[in-house]
Amino acid sequence: MVLRHIVRQWLGSLAQEKVHQTIVQAARDSVASAVEEAERDSTEPERRKSDVGVVFALGIEAGGLEDLLSEVVTVRGPLFTLRRGLAGSRRIVLAESGPGAAAAARAAETLIAAHQPDWLISAGFAGALNEDVKRHDLLLADSVIRPDGARIAIHLPIDPANLPGCPNVHVGGLCTADRIIRLPDEKRKLGEESAALAVDMETFAVAEVCRRRNLPLIAARIISDAVGDQLPDDLEQLARQQTPVRKLGAVFGAVLNRPASVKDMLQLKENALLASDRLAGLLQSIIRQLTAPPPP
Repeated sequence: MVLRHIVRQWLGSLAQEKVHQTIVQAARDSVASAVEEAERDSTEPERRKSDVGVVFALGIEAGGLEDLLSEVVTVRGPLFTLRRGLAGSRRIVLAESGPGAAAAARAAETLIAAHQPDWLISAGFAGALNEDVKRHDLLLADSVIRPDGARIAIHLPIDPANLPGCPNVHVGGLCTADRIIRLPDEKRKLGEESAALAVDMETFAVAEVCRRRNLPLIAARIISDAVGDQLPDDLEQLARQQTPVRKLGAVFGAVLNRPASVKDMLQLKENALLASDRLAGLLQSIIRQLTAPPPP
């Protein structure tokens, strides 16, 4: 009990210091980003038009593609982050929305209004709902489904067979749920009911935005967990935290309540980094196809 009390006091003081550092840094970043955005928009308005916009829920999902871009400019808002950069001569805008349908829809609406992309991609991690879909396989969705049966068809203008360096690409349905589906039995049941190959928490909302805006959508996901993988019960609480301080608090809480969660979280992070890099390769190939000049 004494050791637990000491640990709690230490974590509390560490969290307070982290809060102070985060607030100061956020204020500096906000001012710098606002000034930079205003200067660019007033002097180079043509730069606001983009070729492709990509909506991710989490920064770790977007990291692999961001690393492939040049001249990256970051604009942080209170609810989501936008990053614009170049893939060769192509202008790409990434939105990090935060998890969930409402957050993804809000980020998609803002990205479209501010940067007018020719294409929008909903991208990130997904859980498998089918035994044939393995961890780190790739999915191009030809439809997105809600558990209540609502469905939006997605036209695929690209050839999955013509994606160099991207083996194990599946084409099929993607279900959007309102929570993380952690347990194998839940995944199998949802797969049977929806006939989808995988599940995420954002794409249906992004598809609704694109349908209203009459903007073509691509849904590209990498499988982060197979049907038989059981995700830690701390994961959903951690994923829903919107700020670094809250994420830190959720991590500390999970460690105090279940010390073995440290190992789980480190393994999840390692798998996520590998998945992000593989997803980036798929997105790079998709962007090349979408923006290729028409044949003469």
